[in-house]
Amino acid sequence: MDKEDNVSEGKITKKMRENPWILSTFVLGVLALILLIGNFGGMTGGIISEKDAGDSLLTFANQQGANAELVGVEDTGDFYEVILLLNGQEAPFMVTKDGEFLVQGLTPLNLVQTPTSQEQSADIPKSDKPEVELFIWSYCPYGVQAQGPLAEVASLLGNYADFKSILYHDGHGAYETYQNKIQECIQEISPSKYWNYAAGFVEDIYPVCGASRDIDCDKTESIALMKSLGIDSTKVMSCVDSKGDSLISASSSYAQQLGVTGSPTLIINGVKSNAGRTAEAYKVAVCNAFTDETAPEECSTTLDSSTAAAAGNC
Repeated sequence: MDKEDNVSEGKITKKMRENPWILSTFVLGVLALILLIGNFGGMTGGIISEKDAGDSLLTFANQQGANAELVGVEDTGDFYEVILLLNGQEAPFMVTKDGEFLVQGLTPLNLVQTPTSQEQSADIPKSDKPEVELFIWSYCPYGVQAQGPLAEVASLLGNYADFKSILYHDGHGAYETYQNKIQECIQEISPSKYWNYAAGFVEDIYPVCGASRDIDCDKTESIALMKSLGIDSTKVMSCVDSKGDSLISASSSYAQQLGVTGSPTLIINGVKSNAGRTAEAYKVAVCNAFTDETAPEECSTTLDSSTAAAAGNC
């Protein structure tokens, strides 16, 4: 190996240490490539257990150097959804029921980089009061990693733009359905405190209830968080029971209308934004959506620009 190769290898290693998600994305990308090339002929038709599917993916991932842990496996009907813990972050992977195929596309490493301001604002129309909509599943790890940074932006710019979460799908089961309803109802009952709740959910509820996948955990922790923020939990839970289904149905229909296919999807003034998943990138995208006369002074505030999420979605 010549000197130039050593320098290049050193740069790559440094980037992986600074952002461990790059390593995880790379390793599992290799995993997907091996499985897809090696088994492209089709499914075998056999069915293995959820446990065997999870253990199989975990073993193979660790053989590739991923240092992964198995969080859980769920039968989604056509596939097994296997949740792996990679460098402290949960990541979902769909595995065929014969255990032979990983249904996971390759993620280009350059997608981990934060887009430039020009890329973020491309084709986003300007308005006096931008409308910012984040389409997510409440327990989708990628959606959670987007909701945290956007909550920071909403705290900064909430007086000048309209921020809303659209909880449009519940692919992880009943506990996610319940949290979707809670978040929709908080936006109905106490919209001014919603983003404080969203930040608390990302920080405190998701790590606990996302691991247990338990609806009672979700309810108990959500009520406690609402009470700590001064949100009327009784009214919210009444809304969950009486209006939850209709609110979720409306969000699902709205997502279909706009062609939303993944969590997270950020839409600003009716157009999908490709902003990087950091508070600073989201702030720039929103600030670029103001007309020149209405952009607030807060847009000059610098927010966190560290990348916490791999490029991917549920």
